[in-house]
Amino acid sequence: YLFPYHFPPTFATKIITYKSIQTYSMKLHTTDLFIICAYLIAMIVIGLILKKRAAQNMDSYFLGGKSLPFYMLGLSNASGMFDITGTMLMVYWAFAYGFKSLWIPWLWPVFNQIFLMVYLSVWLRRSNVLTGAEWIKTRFGKGKGSTLSHTIVIIFALLSVLGFLSYGFIGIGKFMEIFIPWEVVSPYIPFNVPAEYVPHVYGIFFTAIATFYVMLGGMLSIVWTDVVQFLIMTIAGIVIVVIGMQMVAPDMIHSFVPAGWDSPFFGWTLDVDWSSRMNLLTERMANEPYSLISIFVMMALLKGIFMSMAGPAPNYDMQKILSCKSPKEAAMMSGSVSVVLLIPRYLMIMGFALLAIYFFKEDGGLTQMEVTRTDFETILPHLITRYVPAGLGGILLAGLLAAFMSTFASTVNAAPAYIVNDIYLQYINPKASVKTQIRSSYIISVAVVVVSTIIGFFLKDINEIFQWIVGALFGGYIAANVLKGHWWRFNGEGYFWGMTAGVIAAIVMKFTVPDAWVLYFFPVLFGVSLIGCIAGTYSAPPTDEETLISFYTRVRPWGWWKPIEEKALARYPHIRPNKSFKRDAFNVVIGIIWQCCLTIIPMYLVVREQLGLWSSITLLLVTTLILRKTWYKPLCKEEVRYNEEMKQLK
Repeated sequence: YLFPYHFPPTFATKIITYKSIQTYSMKLHTTDLFIICAYLIAMIVIGLILKKRAAQNMDSYFLGGKSLPFYMLGLSNASGMFDITGTMLMVYWAFAYGFKSLWIPWLWPVFNQIFLMVYLSVWLRRSNVLTGAEWIKTRFGKGKGSTLSHTIVIIFALLSVLGFLSYGFIGIGKFMEIFIPWEVVSPYIPFNVPAEYVPHVYGIFFTAIATFYVMLGGMLSIVWTDVVQFLIMTIAGIVIVVIGMQMVAPDMIHSFVPAGWDSPFFGWTLDVDWSSRMNLLTERMANEPYSLISIFVMMALLKGIFMSMAGPAPNYDMQKILSCKSPKEAAMMSGSVSVVLLIPRYLMIMGFALLAIYFFKEDGGLTQMEVTRTDFETILPHLITRYVPAGLGGILLAGLLAAFMSTFASTVNAAPAYIVNDIYLQYINPKASVKTQIRSSYIISVAVVVVSTIIGFFLKDINEIFQWIVGALFGGYIAANVLKGHWWRFNGEGYFWGMTAGVIAAIVMKFTVPDAWVLYFFPVLFGVSLIGCIAGTYSAPPTDEETLISFYTRVRPWGWWKPIEEKALARYPHIRPNKSFKRDAFNVVIGIIWQCCLTIIPMYLVVREQLGLWSSITLLLVTTLILRKTWYKPLCKEEVRYNEEMKQLK
């Protein structure tokens, strides 16, 4: 949820063989192809229309001129998180684990948006910078430590962007190959393509379109296309729900699923037993680390809290926050993501789960799966080919294609922001004109996509790249980024060595620890990174006092900032220090409950469980009223007070 493709590497979708793809291929109806082509043309037209407006300056190109309303940025952010491969995986989770699948996305963690909503987005937006790397410089100032921290975060951002683009390039090719058989396309291709590279051809085609409209329109193009794409995805989700609810009655659900499937509550163990119904699924679930679900949830919560406190990685989520008009709107944008994303996405997921029940119970699916030994993650494309009628299939595929395009486009936009602003303008051509900067962004956008595509050709499967991104890159991210916002003594050297130690430890762990146990080794990884942070911090003097006072005065964080807070208050007596830790912690707890309600309400609605549905709606209303009083009203008051204080400073 934090990053669009962020699910555990153990469960990353495996590549289906070309033979099995041919088995499931369907010929799209002319209406379906027309809908998909119309969607692709519309995306290009939006990019062309917004080209001139985006080229005014770098703020316009990378942040939309900080003029876009929070609800549009929230829609765009949600659209970027609605990816194809993650949806395929979540359909499998919903089918296999039922309502207990609510807890599995805590691994990502899904509730990081609550931390952003409650306080982190406000802190980030107050910096008024262009990129995450530039935000780092406002924290660590100038000098060796600042240079080291600035360098490592740029490297981290670029590596993660390249990794995600390579991953997405492979994923979209594999997905679309199922629906558009190569034998239909090959007569129009003037050269021979080996079977193993067919997905790459599809990937190049769709990534080229996304790159084109991003390159022209920047953030403005991304947001406007994301709004259109999210509407398509929502329509697609409603279509699937209607089909699923018409085909599967509540009695069919209860007669097929095991006891406990329709309850989110759990004991010490999982207690969802498919052994009397589907041996193949039982074997699959036995290899996943959810049987001791109490320990799993506790460990996921522990990791998720620290990962959420670290804030977003320097990717498109950070760029959307920095694009907001004000700190208040940044917080509201992050809060709107949960509302906008979870309800339509889980309607679609549970609609597909119902179709999966019908498939395995009534339509011979169990026999087919046992014969072909197909991965359960491929339930989604299998169901689309089987149950979605012509026309509606085009809408659905356009929606899932939009999910990919949105994520890919936002990720592409992040790379030139870092290269142009934090490398080109800093070290190569500080006096570059706006036209030169925009043209450089065009070149870099194309170059990044080309490099990620080349990387994609050498990857054996999606799991390979995803394990590297999640295990190595983001494993070393947490400790250093928690400390940077919450501890005054933490310096650039500490940031550099903390991230370096964490990444090295995660790489070692990748080759020594089974994938299923990586979560349980998180305390070890965090401890190694923390040692690197502390050792690096005390190996060098603190960040200069002027930088720290300026940072505290502008961002106003809570945490271990007392020495700097006292000096800032002595210099600027009219400013108020941040004493909101207890209130923010309370709001995070209430916010997580609120977010769980947003997730489970569409689940209860689709299976038509009245008691659970109305109980969840009641709890949602109660938590909404609490947040209105303890989060939204204080947010509005603090925005006014903060603006008045900053005017006096000027």
